[in-house]
Amino acid sequence: MTISDLHRTTTALPQLVSEGLSYRDEDGSSVEYAHLDHGATTPTFRAVADEVAAAAVTYSSVHRGAGFASRVTSSRYEAARETVAAFVGARTDDHVVFTRNTTDSFNLLARALPEDTLVFVFASEHHAALLPWGDALRLPVPHSHDEAVALLEQALRNHPAEHRLVVATGASNVTGEHWPIERLAALAHEHDARFALDAAQVVPHRRVDIDALGIDYVAFSGHKIYAPFGAGVLVGRSDWLDAATPYLAGGGATARVGLDETEWTCGPARHEAGSPNVLGAVALATACEIITEHEQAIVDHEQALRIRLLAGLQQIPGVHVHSLFGGGDGAPVATITVDGHDSSEVARVLGDDHGIGVRDGKFCAHLLVDDLLAEHEQDTAVRISAGLGTTSEHIDRLLGALRAL
Repeated sequence: MTISDLHRTTTALPQLVSEGLSYRDEDGSSVEYAHLDHGATTPTFRAVADEVAAAAVTYSSVHRGAGFASRVTSSRYEAARETVAAFVGARTDDHVVFTRNTTDSFNLLARALPEDTLVFVFASEHHAALLPWGDALRLPVPHSHDEAVALLEQALRNHPAEHRLVVATGASNVTGEHWPIERLAALAHEHDARFALDAAQVVPHRRVDIDALGIDYVAFSGHKIYAPFGAGVLVGRSDWLDAATPYLAGGGATARVGLDETEWTCGPARHEAGSPNVLGAVALATACEIITEHEQAIVDHEQALRIRLLAGLQQIPGVHVHSLFGGGDGAPVATITVDGHDSSEVARVLGDDHGIGVRDGKFCAHLLVDDLLAEHEQDTAVRISAGLGTTSEHIDRLLGALRAL
């Protein structure tokens, strides 16, 4: 299966290596582990594990050797770049730069911005997209799509600059709700600004197309799309990236090194100095292919989980579901608080007594969580994030555990 088979999808869900993982509680009883923390890190596709194992056989240096194994490894690495470009609908002149994760991607982009670039970012962003920018205007947390657009339009009108960049997420990592990306990107371009998309929480769930959405940069991580090994990617316009000082200074980023000066190469290699994480890139690209092949099955599965989860939570007294835009379209994610119970206690009980993995805290989105919980006595919450490692039984077990609590 290759990325060229975009028109082909299957109704079957892809297999995970974690299928059948069991948890043994304090009484010694064994129960299937319910992974409801996909928003942090997903399980691994079985096909990804198989592909990585195959790539490990010929694993060697990338673009640094003339031998057979090095040529095969270099070919795999560049093929992974092409696969990722197709996965996000990249333009022909876009660069695909492999990084460690989404946070690394945005730090790279921040380093590549022209001098005095003004960045516009919503306070509701994940810290990966909120914190890397030196000169940033933080917009208030919006509570509707229209408010998000209005806040950005006012900010762009009131704060001119030669170079401007708008940064926004495709889906909230706290509530799972989708953002009005097309409207925000179009607005940015109306005001001669560029638009960068944090796609970490949206690419596992629905298609992202750079050209169709009208965005300039997109960043996401392999560990959010069922691919381990610590790889991420930044895809986007080449001019700022080629003009910037290399993100890392070292071998692979150089065109020529002399006694008094260094000439840097252009293209993705400019920001990929050192030996790259080729197995991570292979894993990420393979996951992109799998998600593409199973796209409709994934959408159907996750939307059924979302409906079941939100409907069940709303029927439990004392459980509060917190939303940014009042619900609507989104990933199978819910952030809750439970009256009379601290979030860490809820997470511990779910994990220890019921074999359910969730996350508690502020989810690297402190400003958003503070806003959502402003009228509640608690300052942290529990996030339930379902995905391909989740079954309807897992959702029902969670709901039963919360009722008992």
